Amino acid sequence: MDGNPHSDTALLADADLGRLMPMYLWVAPSGHIRSVGATLAKLCDGFALTGTRFLEVFEIRKPARVQSMEELRVLAGQRLHLALREPPRTPLRGLVVPLQEGQGVLVNLSFGIAVADAVREHALTNADFAPTDLTVELLYLTEVKAAVMEELAALNRRLQVAQRAAEAQALTDALTGLANRRALDQELQRAIDGIDRGSEGFALMQIDLDYFKSVNDTLGHAAGDLVLTSVADALRTATRRHDIIARVGGDEFVLILPGPIDEAMITRIARRVIEDIEKPVAFEDQPCWVSASIGVTLSRLYDRPDADRMLHDADAALYFSKRRGRARCTIYTPGIEEAEMVQPDCGPPEPDWP
Repeated sequence: MDGNPHSDTALLADADLGRLMPMYLWVAPSGHIRSVGATLAKLCDGFALTGTRFLEVFEIRKPARVQSMEELRVLAGQRLHLALREPPRTPLRGLVVPLQEGQGVLVNLSFGIAVADAVREHALTNADFAPTDLTVELLYLTEVKAAVMEELAALNRRLQVAQRAAEAQALTDALTGLANRRALDQELQRAIDGIDRGSEGFALMQIDLDYFKSVNDTLGHAAGDLVLTSVADALRTATRRHDIIARVGGDEFVLILPGPIDEAMITRIARRVIEDIEKPVAFEDQPCWVSASIGVTLSRLYDRPDADRMLHDADAALYFSKRRGRARCTIYTPGIEEAEMVQPDCGPPEPDWP
């Protein structure tokens, strides 16, 4: 019965045993390994297992430390936790089955939950597992699931980026890159709500371009678009980083200037806005001349600021500026006649353009 751990009445060749249990060991009573499954041999490619002592190659950690073959036989039927003593020190699970007297034991091993790591580390394939073992199929399904989940996560990230881009686009004026009317409404309500949380208030500045219609009429809409983009740049330059700038109409702009802010600061900002906007813009060697009329209202002028009311009052102040000669700024003062509005000297006389 050389090379066979079974009796003459149940002969089983090592090759057949290896197909059933690719990670089996036949350990003689002396503790020497007499035969080994092909997959287990593949794990130990750097040294031959046959002829070595089982307990010199493998360390049994649970359920108890083992020092002799007799102690190993005592653990028959129990689940073993063991590992190779030498690299790669792969952790294994095992089961000991005693053979007939004088033939030793069979030890059948598996990777347990570390099977995925073992497959990658030792380049195992479907052929390295028993035909009835679904490990490779399960690993394939696990990898497919992981790949699908990663792709779904990547798709979700792309959708989030696209959603943020779409939301930003929906709140942006396509020509100037400034906030649009929808964005202004949101920011204005946010500024009003901030007052309830103790913010220092804000100023609302409404700007309407003077003489813009003549640019469109004489030089065309391309020239008008160039002027609008130039005005947007001027507003960015004249304001602070945290100020909100929105284009809400053809040549109408609204600014939200968070506080603390007073009339003197409004005057400086308005003067700079007007001066920068009045710098001519060249279009096809033709200068485009525009100016700006400005109306401002302050959140502190209201017991409880209201967006529509503030926009209305800033608009009223703006048209007061236009009636007073354009290219100037007016701060709205509620409760008094329009003619008595505060009018800072932040605008030059009507320009004498060619």
